[in-house]
Amino acid sequence: MVSELKQLYDSVEWYAYTQNPQNLYVAVQNSLSVFQAWDKDKLVGQIRAVGDGISILYIQDILISPDYQNQGIGTALIKRMLGAYPNVRQRVLLTEEAPDVRHFYEKCGFISADQGETVAFVMLQ
Repeated sequence: MVSELKQLYDSVEWYAYTQNPQNLYVAVQNSLSVFQAWDKDKLVGQIRAVGDGISILYIQDILISPDYQNQGIGTALIKRMLGAYPNVRQRVLLTEEAPDVRHFYEKCGFISADQGETVAFVMLQ
């Protein structure tokens, strides 16, 4: 499974995750929930969340291999994750700013913190 995860994360150029594939594997294993999309024996998409599953659901990663993007896989994974925790009050994710990224998450029902009544703070290392 480590090699499949590394291949998927490398395909979207998330190299910070794949510098230590074993740590990536442990992070995925320690997630609150993980849903994956497979094409036969190839991992082509994944969403994972951390949190307590009651008051907060933090979508840590959602990624789809470039060859499989724009086919509804990401939307299906988001719906599956949100459907697994319908009563969670805070559903949070951080992502890069890009028009297609913003459009995708807004289409899935998320609003940008700069558009709503909330503020987001982050400390990245």
